[in-house]
Amino acid sequence: MSFPDRPGALGKVARVLGTLGADILQVTVLERETGRAVDDFVVSWPGSPDTAAVRDRLSAVPGIRVEGVWPTREVPGAAPDYDLLRHVATDPSRAFATLVDAVPDLVGAEWAVALSSDGDGLVHRSWQAPPSLDEGGGIAGVKLADLASLRPATLASGSHQLMSLPVPAARIHLVLARTTGPSFHRAEVDRAGRVVELVSLIAGL
Repeated sequence: MSFPDRPGALGKVARVLGTLGADILQVTVLERETGRAVDDFVVSWPGSPDTAAVRDRLSAVPGIRVEGVWPTREVPGAAPDYDLLRHVATDPSRAFATLVDAVPDLVGAEWAVALSSDGDGLVHRSWQAPPSLDEGGGIAGVKLADLASLRPATLASGSHQLMSLPVPAARIHLVLARTTGPSFHRAEVDRAGRVVELVSLIAGL
């Protein structure tokens, strides 16, 4: 959610969410520049929220822009980064498979795959990844070879938002995807990139 970076703006967002019955569990600042703030809110509702109504009510407040509303598996207050690194350290031989399985939850992605940097195709997929990838299919019309050639970047293709990160130590490219919500933010790319670096170091040791 984007809104003016000035006193009282966050309170307006909280009040609107409160009138909708939302319980704010966590707020993460993604960006503060050019007079605006971009924050990620994790909230809970009793029952299933009407995401269209949430977007409409918030967008009606002057200055507030809703970037996206989507479900998440993230547990506020948890430390999934540390949990991932602990599992990697316990079994370094599966370091990059563990990374692919666990990294989607760190950045609100739905699934992830590891692609060979040598052009050999799919190396590993998280269980949520589309089965068609096992048959060499592309992702939302983007060929796997094209994704593997990207440097740290985000890409919108059809209904998919993609993040691509090189993992030189394993000669793979990590690709994450989500079909709901906005494009991956720079802060999310940076977070995933730091985790990739640490996993590479642990695997090397």
